[in-house]
Amino acid sequence: MAELTAMMNIGKEMARKLDSVGIGSAEELIRLGAEQAFLKVKERYPDVCLVHLYALEGAVCNVEFNSLSEGRKRELKEFSDFLKS
Repeated sequence: MAELTAMMNIGKEMARKLDSVGIGSAEELIRLGAEQAFLKVKERYPDVCLVHLYALEGAVCNVEFNSLSEGRKRELKEFSDFLKS
């Protein structure tokens, strides 16, 4: 879990949530990608929101989540909205 918190945008709480759904390393998060990791977390923690998805994408890409391109943010929002329907 400590390795996860070393990733950009991943705090202790998100690392704990990721670990609880079987994502215990940076390599695993990167392998799964932000969307699949978000799906796993959302199943167990339904209150996670779009900002969490942005944070996961930022971690995978090693950038601050607010530096994601507008196009990528739009794609992630569409993915999040799809999960709500």
